Amino acid sequence: MKKIIKTNICASIKASKISNSSSNMHQNSWYNSVLLPAILLLLLFGILINTVKAQKFKELALTPPMGWNSWNTFQTHISEDLIKKTADKLVSSGMRDAGYTYLVLDDGWMSMQRDSLGYLVPDPVKFPHGIKAVIDYVHSKGLKFGLYNCAGTLTCAGYPGTRGHEYQDARRYAEWGIDYLKFDWCSSDGLNAQEAYTTMSKAIKKAGRPIVFSLCEWGSSQPWNWATNVGQLWRTTGDITAECWDCIVDKGSYSQYSPMTIMDKQEALYPFAGPGHWNDPDMLEVGNGHFTEGENRAHFSMWAMMAAPLMAGNDLSRMTPTTLAILTNKNVIAIDQDSLGIQGHRKEWTADSVEVWIKPLKNNQWAVAFLNRGSKTAQLQYTWSEKVLRDSVHHLQLDLRNSHYQIRDVWQDKPLGSTNQPLKTVIPAHDILLIKILAP
Repeated sequence: MKKIIKTNICASIKASKISNSSSNMHQNSWYNSVLLPAILLLLLFGILINTVKAQKFKELALTPPMGWNSWNTFQTHISEDLIKKTADKLVSSGMRDAGYTYLVLDDGWMSMQRDSLGYLVPDPVKFPHGIKAVIDYVHSKGLKFGLYNCAGTLTCAGYPGTRGHEYQDARRYAEWGIDYLKFDWCSSDGLNAQEAYTTMSKAIKKAGRPIVFSLCEWGSSQPWNWATNVGQLWRTTGDITAECWDCIVDKGSYSQYSPMTIMDKQEALYPFAGPGHWNDPDMLEVGNGHFTEGENRAHFSMWAMMAAPLMAGNDLSRMTPTTLAILTNKNVIAIDQDSLGIQGHRKEWTADSVEVWIKPLKNNQWAVAFLNRGSKTAQLQYTWSEKVLRDSVHHLQLDLRNSHYQIRDVWQDKPLGSTNQPLKTVIPAHDILLIKILAP
C-alpha cells in the first residue's frame, strides 16, 4: 500500500513540474486533491498498523488476576450445582472480598459435538439451564466468570476445540457475558502458536466485550517474547501437581511439575512481566495433595513474590480454616497485587539451602523472602547492613549499607526490628520467612 501511494505522489509531482505556468491556485488544488489525501492515507495506514499491534483490551489485569478454577480438583466432573455453590462459597468465605473475583470453569463444560450451525453447546446434563444462566448467577454474586477452550481441534479432555471457529466462539462468549478466557494448546498439530493465539485475540477484540485472555500453551514457544499485545497472561510451564513439593512427575506422554520446580523455571522470566502482561506459573495447589502448612505457606508466598495470577484450585466446600487463612492473608496478597507490577527474582543463596528472593514494591518498599528448600530446619543469620537490594531490569535498588529501615514479618504481621541489626532466626523445612522492608 505504501508503494502505491508513493508512486502516485511522485507521478503528481512530475506532472506539476512539466506545467511551469501553473498558478498558485492550481498548486493549492493539486495539494488538496492529490497530496493531502495521500498523506491522510499514510496516516490512516499507520493508525491501522498500531491498532493491530495493540489489539488486546489494554485496561484489563493491571494487577495479576485472582480467582478460582475448577480443574485441579474436579477436572471434567463439573456441574451447574457445583459452580453455583462455589460462587456462594467464594462470597461467604471472604475470598471474593480478599480479591478472588474470577470463577473460571475449565475443560468439560460443553457437549462432544457442536450444533448444526457450528456453535458450542453446553452439556445439557451438567448444565440443564445452559451456561448463560450460570454466568448470570455468578455475576449476581459480585464475581466475574471465566470459561475454557483450546486453540486446537479438540480440548485436552477431548471436547470440541476452537480451531476454525475463533470468531464464532468469541461472539458467543461475548453474548454470554464471560469475563475471562483460558485458551489451551492440545490437538494443535500443524499450528503456529503465535498465529493461533493472535487470531483468537483479534476475535475477542472484534466481539467487543473486554475479556481477559489467558494463553495456556505451556511456554513451549516462549510467549513472553511475543504475547504482550496478544493476551493478559501466558503460561510459562507445563501443568502443576500437588503430588510432591520439589520434583517432576512423569505421566508418560507429558510431565507435571511441583511448585518448586515451576518456580525455578519462572524465575528468569521476571523482565517480561508487568501490568496487563503476566507470567503465569499455573494455578495454586494450596489446600490440595498432602502439602504441610509450611509448604502451603511457602507456595503461596512465592507465587505472590513472582507477581503470579492467584487462581485457587482447591475444593472450597472442604477447605480447612488453615487453608482459608493462607489464601486470604491480606499482607501476602498485597505483595502479589502491588501496583508497581514487578515480578520478584532470586537474589542469592545462603547456608542451609535457604534462597533469598527480592521484589520491589511501590513507595520504595521491598519484599524479601527467605525460602528453605531443604528437608531440615535452617539456621538463618542475615546481615542487612552488608546488602544492596537491586533490580537492574527496572533500575531500582535499596542500599542497606548506610541507611536503616524498619522490617516486618508479613505472615505474623508484626515488627522485627530494623536493618541495622542482623536477622537471626530458624526456618522450618519447606517453609518461608516473608519480610517487608518499610520506607521511612
